[in-house]
Amino acid sequence: MDEQDPRIADLGFARVDVDRAARTGDPEVVYGAGKTPDQVVAILRALHEKHPERAVLATRLAPEALDTVSRVLPDAEIDLVARAVTLGPLPTPTGTVAIVSAGTSDAPVAAEAALTVAVHGAGVDRIDDVGVAGLHRLLGVRDRLHAADCLVVVAGMEGALPSVVGGLTGVPLVAVPTSVGYGASLGGVAALLAMLNSCAPGVTVVNIDNGYGAGVHAARVARQSVPR
Repeated sequence: MDEQDPRIADLGFARVDVDRAARTGDPEVVYGAGKTPDQVVAILRALHEKHPERAVLATRLAPEALDTVSRVLPDAEIDLVARAVTLGPLPTPTGTVAIVSAGTSDAPVAAEAALTVAVHGAGVDRIDDVGVAGLHRLLGVRDRLHAADCLVVVAGMEGALPSVVGGLTGVPLVAVPTSVGYGASLGGVAALLAMLNSCAPGVTVVNIDNGYGAGVHAARVARQSVPR
């Protein structure tokens, strides 16, 4: 039965996969949307008890959940921009992921990606507000792009930034479309389609606003990197 299986923490409302770190190298992450504050706290506790030596991550938390975690779990670290929390120590970083964002409106998704990368064991270099409307800003940080082991490029509006970055460097690149923009951006669909149709080779695309998914992939690439 599940309650006797040491790979599962049965909380009644959730069966937490506490064995995931052993299988994949990364523990289960709490997706906070749709969960009550008490449920978020309970899952965080279950994962932290199983893996006290490394950080547990909860993403997409509503303000009420952030407040509850802050009060009930005082050792948790709160990231208000990312709308996420960590509980436990971050691992020693291996490799570096550069998080490149087009504008300040993309900051929540970029912050989620950056925190995810840190929790999953890679170093983070934040390069913010370097969108294509001011291309000189991006050209001024080319050395940092080349120095990274993986790139996460976050952009809304027309979603052009990943193509530009992909044309400047051969570093593995994960593109993240965001839901910012005016009406015809269709909540990030325009950016998503632009990135899927990128003319720059080697651009991989995740779903709209999915900084978490991009961060996990990029951290795994960086962790397996070799000195260049």
